[in-house]
Amino acid sequence: MPPRRHGFARRAFFRAAESLARALCGRAFYRARFLARGRLRLREERVEVHALAPALAGFRVAQLSDLHAGPFLGRGDLAHAVECVNRSHCDLAVITGDFITHRWSDALRVLDDLAALRTRHGTLAVFGNHDYRGRLEGRIAQEAAARGIRFLRDEALRLEHDGAGLWVCGLEDLEEARELDVARARAQERAGEPEILLVHNPGRARLLASPACALMLCGHAHGSQIDLPLLRRLGPPNPGARFSAGTTRVIVSRGLGVIGVPLRVRASAELVFATLEPA
Repeated sequence: MPPRRHGFARRAFFRAAESLARALCGRAFYRARFLARGRLRLREERVEVHALAPALAGFRVAQLSDLHAGPFLGRGDLAHAVECVNRSHCDLAVITGDFITHRWSDALRVLDDLAALRTRHGTLAVFGNHDYRGRLEGRIAQEAAARGIRFLRDEALRLEHDGAGLWVCGLEDLEEARELDVARARAQERAGEPEILLVHNPGRARLLASPACALMLCGHAHGSQIDLPLLRRLGPPNPGARFSAGTTRVIVSRGLGVIGVPLRVRASAELVFATLEPA
């Protein structure tokens, strides 16, 4: 997809708004208003899969997305979200991109929190468009790996779950990656075993769907963040919270962090829990 580029006036406006919000303790406000106990939305999704192996019935995935560590999210702010995941007894945790806001080192503010995620098959991740700032996304992946979080970069990983095979495929970002090779990513997958696809941007979901792909997990749109008629067009297109692309169920998370201002309207910060079930 062609990368989006904003004009000087728009960038200056958002920088000024961000600086003002930081001076007014925007991070503390955001944590208390959107990430605290009773405020963070826990979204449950059932995903029906045809010919699902009995061993995979009830396979449960926790999705975190769009953290945007930086001005309004830092160390300790994800503690409640991590606690919710750990309490839900998930089989897998995934993070669908945008770890940072401005600099690669922003990721260091949240990686220790994310390292505390506890699931049967660990934590997997893909990059979002913001993570390529300065072309230092490799440093984010390196620091994440040191904490037990694995990035999938146009590759698929086979999980053995009670004798049944399940593939988790992760793609580079559709806008900002220098290379994107979907065929290579899926080359090792075996026929008859379902796939969960991780891709930050849902803008080409219908092209990426396939008969083997039971579930596609995306982020990027923030649920519009400030979901009001005059402001929706400021962010990327919002395709909705979920839709079907053939037999593939696409789930688009509203994310956990924010851009520009520490505010959400009609688009709560959320964790997504997706459970595979036989059709």
